[in-house]
Amino acid sequence: MKALSQKRRHPLAAIALLLMGLLVTGGLYAVATTVNQAKATTSFSANDAEEGGKLFEANCATCHGMGASGSQSGPSLVGVGAAAVDFQVGTGRMPMQMNGPQAYEKPAQFNEEQTRQLAAYVATLGPGPALPEEHLLDEKGNAAEGGELFRVNCAMCHNAAAAGGALTRGKFAPSLADVSGKHIYEAMVTGPQNMPVFNDANVSPEGKRDIITFLKQIEANGSPGGADLGALGPVSEGLFVWIAGLGVIIAFTIWLTSRTS
Repeated sequence: MKALSQKRRHPLAAIALLLMGLLVTGGLYAVATTVNQAKATTSFSANDAEEGGKLFEANCATCHGMGASGSQSGPSLVGVGAAAVDFQVGTGRMPMQMNGPQAYEKPAQFNEEQTRQLAAYVATLGPGPALPEEHLLDEKGNAAEGGELFRVNCAMCHNAAAAGGALTRGKFAPSLADVSGKHIYEAMVTGPQNMPVFNDANVSPEGKRDIITFLKQIEANGSPGGADLGALGPVSEGLFVWIAGLGVIIAFTIWLTSRTS
């Protein structure tokens, strides 16, 4: 019994147990990573990734480095996922037109097939947000729920009417008018520019579908009350009333003066 007790208390036993725990943890992490990467790349073919790699080397590696490992001119793209590439390239924000506090939307440099190929290549570099499923983009969600989610999570930057707004240091939250549901969804899951990431734990996929439905509904409805004055609320409306009212008073004063003379 004494010998058995000494063996149990042997100092190497703790080290062996620690090593075993590290091996098991590492193995589980590797399996989970493989599963996530498979989920991110199932919609792409090997040819897509191969062609995307060629496009990347010719057009993107100057800033993002070979293998998308990053450089002083651009961040690493390992693990950003296909959705980030589809959003940035599909909206023309990448390649950037010029260095600045924020990438501006502009006509896309790559067509849909090339954008897909670039997304496929980056998806092979590490697990990340995949392209959204089609049923989440059908604009048939609950607009009322979407409006509530939008006002709670998005309106402080994008404005309650999704008209956009200014941020600090020359940055801004863009207007969401005429933005495709696909790009809206991708922005939510990747957090481009100054936008936070709204993963499925923050806003569920169905919640994102509801937000897209709400945005498309207010876009279709327009402004039934007349000119929305930038949809900036009482600030722009009050300024308009003040200037218009002051102009009427001045005009009336000039008219009275001309009458008396």
